Formats: sequence, structure tokens, C-alpha cells
Amino acid sequence: MLTQLFTSKTRIKLLLKLFLNPGVSCYLRELAKEFALSPNALKEELDSLSSAGYLEREQNGRSSYFRANTGHPFYPEISSIVRKTIGIDQLLDEVLASLGKVEAVYILDDYALGKDTGLIDLLVVGEVDRTRLDELASIAESKINRKVRVLAVDTAEFSRCRDIFVKRPNWKIL
Repeated sequence: MLTQLFTSKTRIKLLLKLFLNPGVSCYLRELAKEFALSPNALKEELDSLSSAGYLEREQNGRSSYFRANTGHPFYPEISSIVRKTIGIDQLLDEVLASLGKVEAVYILDDYALGKDTGLIDLLVVGEVDRTRLDELASIAESKINRKVRVLAVDTAEFSRCRDIFVKRPNWKIL
């Protein structure tokens, strides 16, 4: 079963896109355009992952939408592998280990949509040491080879501005 997962670059792109944020649902032509691939080549990969149970397919009119199957027994492992691939797990561990009282952590914008653009927008909610947070972001950037842009807000500010933050694509990781 696992041999079906990592046999092509297209498959890896699909896993990154759909397993970084399991709430994302995409249709074939949207993915083909984003990945600069022909719909036929992409359809084979989507069909293979769907038939193996890694993706769920939902028909809406003439379009088929695909998303990660969070009920699959391997979902937690695949999701963990994907997060490790881009370094989010390492960044989160470092953030939580030495910052103070962290209430929540969100990945925002492109990464929340499953797009690996090289820029990770991170929202940290709580009473945190901002100087240490900036240091950790710099360290994480060198380790994961991506730019990390951090916004830290206290709980009261997050409550006041919650609607603004959650209107952006977001993925709550803590």
C-alpha cells in the first residue's frame, strides 16, 4: 500500500497540497493549472490515490473534488510525513518549548491552503517572549530552508481581531 504513495513528483505535490490542510478540497482542473500538468496525467494520480483510500472523492455536478481521507488508518502517518517534509513539526516544537504561555498556533495563507511557496505565515496567540520568537523563527528558517513570517498577539487582541484572522486561510495546529 505505501509503495503507491511516493512514486512520482506529482504524487508528492498532491500529498503536500491535500495533507497539509485536510479541510482543502480541490478539483482536477484547478490542480492541473496549479501544478502545470495536463489534466489526464493528474487524473491518473488522483484516481490511484482515491482507489487506495488515501483521498476522498466527491462528485459535484460534472466536477470531482478531492481531499485527504482523514478516516484512513495511515492518515496520521502521512500527515506527519508531509509536515516533516516542510519542517512545520520542527518549527512548532521549537516555538512551544521556550516561548511562554502559548494558547494557539495557526499556519496562515498559502501553507494553510497546502501551497509550498517558501513562505510560512505563523500566528502565535498567547503571552510569549517576542524576542525569543524572532530568534526561533530565524533558526527555523535556516533549518527548513523557508522564510518564516511570525505574528504574535495576546489572547485579548486575538479575541478582538478573531474575525480578521480567521477570514484568512488558516490551519490551527495547536
